[in-house]
Amino acid sequence: MVAPVRIADGVTIGEGSLVLIAGPCVIESEAHAVGLAKEIAAIARRVGIPYVFKASFDKANRTSVKSFRGPGLESGLRTLAKVKAEARVPILTDIHEPGQAAAAGVVADVLQIPAFLSRQTDLIVAAAETGRAVNVKKGQFLAPLDMKHAIEKVRSAGNAKVFVTERGFSFGYNNLVVDMRAFPMMRGLGVPVVFDVTHSLQLPGGGDGVTAGLAEYIEPLASAGVAAGVDGVFLEVHESPAQAKSDAQNALALSALEPLLARLVRIHEVTRPSPAKIR
Repeated sequence: MVAPVRIADGVTIGEGSLVLIAGPCVIESEAHAVGLAKEIAAIARRVGIPYVFKASFDKANRTSVKSFRGPGLESGLRTLAKVKAEARVPILTDIHEPGQAAAAGVVADVLQIPAFLSRQTDLIVAAAETGRAVNVKKGQFLAPLDMKHAIEKVRSAGNAKVFVTERGFSFGYNNLVVDMRAFPMMRGLGVPVVFDVTHSLQLPGGGDGVTAGLAEYIEPLASAGVAAGVDGVFLEVHESPAQAKSDAQNALALSALEPLLARLVRIHEVTRPSPAKIR
């Protein structure tokens, strides 16, 4: 059985509703983050889907040292606090070092462990010790059932609020592939599962110093993931993807969000997840 995770009032993942986690890849400015959060929240309300805003205060794993990383911890958390207050939505943000956990946990409702760091014990335990929900992204180098160890690390700190996210598996050079079997496999570990659609469409290192991507396949991939029984979808959304300061080539245009969510909700209604048993 999947153990639901309460993120905030009105937002619980794993209890039957499809949850949306969405926002820009990185905080570009306070005004941009607040404005985008309000627009996405309004769309989510119209479609009838619980919503969590996501954005990074620091992108510590950019392809190039010249890439935009974000405003940093202190300024970024101030911006996320303002998003939370003005857009009235729960917040998810990622941390890269154990020392960031306590401060981020004051603001964020969910602390996210990046895929590249999904085996970092001290980082996972520090996130868990805040008492916030913890989302561990599955590393591109891990098999689905390997995530049982990351889940155990969160629970070892006395925190049962853990869920995991699929974001593709390395498939040769500069490419990722999603195995739809991963979703029921990881739900069989007893935790909710999210599908990070936009990062699964990256072509890591495939650009000239930037990460390339295939945003044109967001709709079919998201549809397949929801049909396979995920509890939530994770989307990077930008009003003008070509101008986004991070992950421009695999972000979803804001104008495409509402019709996509309406489609996903319809699919979810007829393929609602049931407890998975892995033998």
